[in-house]
Amino acid sequence: MAKYIIDGIEIEESSGNVFADLGIPNAEQHKIKADLVIEITCAIQRLGLSQQEAGDRMGIPQARVSRMLRGDFSNISERKLMDCLNRLGYDIEITAKPADGMVGHLSFAVA
Repeated sequence: MAKYIIDGIEIEESSGNVFADLGIPNAEQHKIKADLVIEITCAIQRLGLSQQEAGDRMGIPQARVSRMLRGDFSNISERKLMDCLNRLGYDIEITAKPADGMVGHLSFAVA
């Protein structure tokens, strides 16, 4: 990551994953879950759903929807978040390909 000094302030360029930048273990998984929740939030807003309606549609209690939308999604699996997106009208495609290095990486993209 590149570092810059602007007006006497040292600025370090992000890797694109705030969890990795902060040194949090399993950073890629955290980023994917965060990206899934961002897309769930967008879908709920686009569909004009209340938290109760979204919860009913996703098969989870309203209180869990509220916690998720406030950023507390550590107790929800990636699989459950993908299921929520399915129930909000999204197709999910998982693509696997050989990695460039010894260890592969996880990523999330919205079409």
